[in-house]
Amino acid sequence: MSYAQIEAHPIAGALGAEISGVDLGDLDDDVFKEIHDAWLQHQVIFFRSQNISPEQQIAFARRFGEIHHHPFMRGMVDYPDILEIIKTEDDTHTFGSVWHTDQMFNPEPAKATMLYAKETPTAGGDTLFASMYLAYDALSEGMKAMLADVKTWSVGNNFKNNDGVDRREVYKGNTQMANKVRNPGNLVTEAAHPLFRTHPETGRKGLYIGSHAQTLEGFHEAEAEPIMAFLREHAVQPEFTCRFRWEPGSLALWDNRCVQHHAVADYAGQRRRMHRITICGDKPF
Repeated sequence: MSYAQIEAHPIAGALGAEISGVDLGDLDDDVFKEIHDAWLQHQVIFFRSQNISPEQQIAFARRFGEIHHHPFMRGMVDYPDILEIIKTEDDTHTFGSVWHTDQMFNPEPAKATMLYAKETPTAGGDTLFASMYLAYDALSEGMKAMLADVKTWSVGNNFKNNDGVDRREVYKGNTQMANKVRNPGNLVTEAAHPLFRTHPETGRKGLYIGSHAQTLEGFHEAEAEPIMAFLREHAVQPEFTCRFRWEPGSLALWDNRCVQHHAVADYAGQRRRMHRITICGDKPF
C-alpha cells in the first residue's frame, strides 16, 4: 500500500513498520487516516524522534477510541489516562515480560496499546511482537476444524504463566510500580473468548491466545493443556515476529486483536521509563 502523506518502512517480513514524515503532536485528519490504515496493514507501527507532551499523547490515543484504565495499576497523578511504567536500576521485575495480548481477561479486551519511550537503557529492553494472523494461517486445516468453535478462558490475576502468584506480590519487587497497584472488587477480570478471533476491521482470522489464557472452555484440564502448550509455542515462532529497539522519543502502537507482545528483560541495573495508554475494545467474535 502506498501513502500520500506518510512513509511506511517494514521492519520484518511478518509484521511491523516504522512510519516517517509524521509529527504526532500535529496531525490533520488525512495524515491520521493514513496512519490508521498503516496500523491495520502492519499490525504494529513505530515512530521515531517524537517530542510530544502527555496531553498530545492522550489526544492521539483518543483518535483510536476511548481510553482504558488498567484494573491492577493506577495511572499518573496528573494524567490518569497514562500508565507510567518504570523499572529502576534496583528493580527486579520487568512489566510485561511474557508473551501476551493486553487485557485478554476483560470481557471486552483492549483494542490497541500505545507505548512512548521517555528513558531507555543503553542496550536491551527491546519489545518483541508476533502476528496472530500468521499463527492462525500456519495451522493445519485439521487443527482449524477441530478448534473452530472453541473458546479459551482467561484470567487477569494469578495466571499460570506467572506461577499463580498474585499481581500485587509480583510488583513488590518494583518499588515504583508497587505504589500504584490496585485491585478493585467491582471489575471483571475473567472472560471466555474465541480461540480463533475475527478482526472486526480487516475481517481476517487470528489465533487469540496469550499468557492470560488458562484453558479451553468445556475441556478437561488433561485434554486442554497439551493443546494450549502447543498453541502458545506455535504462536511465537520466529517467522511470525518482529523486534523493536527503543530509544527516547520512540512510540509504538500495536493492535491487540491480532498481535502478541513480549518485553525483553535483559537490562538489569539500568533504568527504563515508558508512558503507556491502552484503548478500549469490544467483544471478540
